Amino acid sequence: MSSKKYYYGTGKRKSAIARVRVFNTPGEITINGKALQEAIPVEIWQKSATRPLDLLDLKSSVTVIAKTHGGGISGQADALSLGISRALIEMDSNLRPKLKSKGLLTRDSRIKESKKYGLKRARKAQQFTKR
Repeated sequence: MSSKKYYYGTGKRKSAIARVRVFNTPGEITINGKALQEAIPVEIWQKSATRPLDLLDLKSSVTVIAKTHGGGISGQADALSLGISRALIEMDSNLRPKLKSKGLLTRDSRIKESKKYGLKRARKAQQFTKR
């Protein structure tokens, strides 16, 4: 481990982007200037966002400051998870195999399909009339 001020990681999911800074000092998780419980009100998404910290038992020993934009709460939570994982690897590269085995370093590439011209949505066409 080096003696940097903070470690940076970026995560993306759907149309959400999370820029994460992990400090190697005990503290709390702050998202857009709010506490985790305030920024992400649903407990399932809170657990999804902090999964890398729970897996490595680092929740009480690091401070996480994140800025998220775009998408909804679910996408932002998954983007946070990826950003935290990448920042933790920058902090200590020995954590990589553990995070990789749990799939926390894989970017979920499923995004909204774009609308096609001549159609109402991505795949919805005009109703076909036979006669």
